[in-house]
Amino acid sequence: MTTARFTRFEALGAYLPATVQATAELMAGMTAASADDLEGFTGIRNRRVRDADQDSLALALLAAKNCLARSRYRAEQLDVIVSTSISRARNDEVGGYRIYFEPAFSLWIKRAIGAHGALHFDLSNACAGMMTGVMLLDRMIKAGIVRSGMVVSGECITPIAETATREVRDARDPQLASLTVGDSGAAVIIDRSEDERDRIHYIELVTCAEYALMCLGMPSDQQPGMAMYANNLELHSRHRIKLWPAFLADVLARRGATFASERFDHVIHHQVGTLAMHLFSKVAGPELGHEVPRSLSCVEEYGNTATTSHFVVLDHHLRQGRIQRGNKILFVPAASGIVTGCVSATISSLEV
Repeated sequence: MTTARFTRFEALGAYLPATVQATAELMAGMTAASADDLEGFTGIRNRRVRDADQDSLALALLAAKNCLARSRYRAEQLDVIVSTSISRARNDEVGGYRIYFEPAFSLWIKRAIGAHGALHFDLSNACAGMMTGVMLLDRMIKAGIVRSGMVVSGECITPIAETATREVRDARDPQLASLTVGDSGAAVIIDRSEDERDRIHYIELVTCAEYALMCLGMPSDQQPGMAMYANNLELHSRHRIKLWPAFLADVLARRGATFASERFDHVIHHQVGTLAMHLFSKVAGPELGHEVPRSLSCVEEYGNTATTSHFVVLDHHLRQGRIQRGNKILFVPAASGIVTGCVSATISSLEV
């Protein structure tokens, strides 16, 4: 008889650049929209911006090393490294940056931290990238392919905000959401769970491809630079928001559970803005038949940090003491694609 395998978050690392950029500073000189407008409907007061010598790989490495410092594993004991960055920027010799697809970021990372024997691969799934990596590593451990591994991401994503400050024309501009982003790194080590009080209970993701064109990252269509174009009104419509509670309800029904019976202590949404996250939980309540806790947040000070956002929130609130040992957390991924899903985990071994 095969013994059931379970996984857990064994260690967590995060890195936020030291430079703090206020919303007012970012918006200075813009005539199309004001800092008060942006801060009012997003709740974002500040975001972190990388130093001149930092790029996506540097931010990922700093998070990976922070994670290893909190882990019982040494780098050489890890069986797999999964890199999930959206931004794949590396600084060049003339002060600019280049986008890399080969070699794999995971190869650079595993060599830099000393995980020389580890399998490695990159994946990209927009802002759900880290959660997708967690799902794949969870399945690999359950299948007995590996025993432990790291999912890591570095997001040098503020160049799209720099483009937006030059090109946004009014509050309906599709680049407006680009003004909400911040730079960051995050990493998690996952291994087998032997205790239900320290466990990833389930992780499921789904892609609704009909919405795929509503948020696109690409070179600017006006001048050199990276840009993001998003249809925010449709992305945050009630119809679209109901996708995640409907999917969660189906997952719970297959498990013979309800939202009320899960007894979550906290919910962590993708960090798009305070009003939006409040709406996500408010709309979901009637769909799930139970009030949904207001999402834990740190978007106010860090902005939307793309793939890393759930783990930046987790690290922040662990350090603040808001998340206690044994708390059960529902993570709700959200990404262009459109990707949604649910990750249920009880957290007991993470220390920050």
